[in-house]
Amino acid sequence: MDRDFLTDLFADFGPVTLRRMFSGYGISVDGTNFALALRAGLYFRADEATIPQFQAEGSKPFAYQQRLTAKVVTVNSYWELPARLFDDTEELTSWAKAALAAAQRAALRKRPRARKGTKKTAKNAKAKTSKVKKSAVKKKWSAPKKAAKRKVVVPAKRSASRDP
Repeated sequence: MDRDFLTDLFADFGPVTLRRMFSGYGISVDGTNFALALRAGLYFRADEATIPQFQAEGSKPFAYQQRLTAKVVTVNSYWELPARLFDDTEELTSWAKAALAAAQRAALRKRPRARKGTKKTAKNAKAKTSKVKKSAVKKKWSAPKKAAKRKVVVPAKRSASRDP
């Protein structure tokens, strides 16, 4: 699939960004990747809400074979678009909207969470911030250290007359 074909395919859906990825393109809207166009076909993002729709059409999840181990890896978050949708742009648009919604739901679930074991209590947080403030104030207002005066010992001069 080439760039022009994909641009025409998603024309009714709206503006999409096509980015080179693997052996094809990643298709996204506002930075959210919702489809993959690869040599093997076009794959849409899916989740528990949309997977039954793909299964009803007889689609399969994206799978690839690892080079080193020859193990087949199945990616259940991307499913192959049914071939009949390439001719029906209205229905393709609704599937693309559902794929974008699935990608947005997945992005919400991926938001960073606090690490386990690092729960901050109000007391700990206050103690840490007060230490930071004290050290910042100390560093900010501390006078520069004066160099310690050293005694300089100058060797005695030798007389200019030397006997040969």
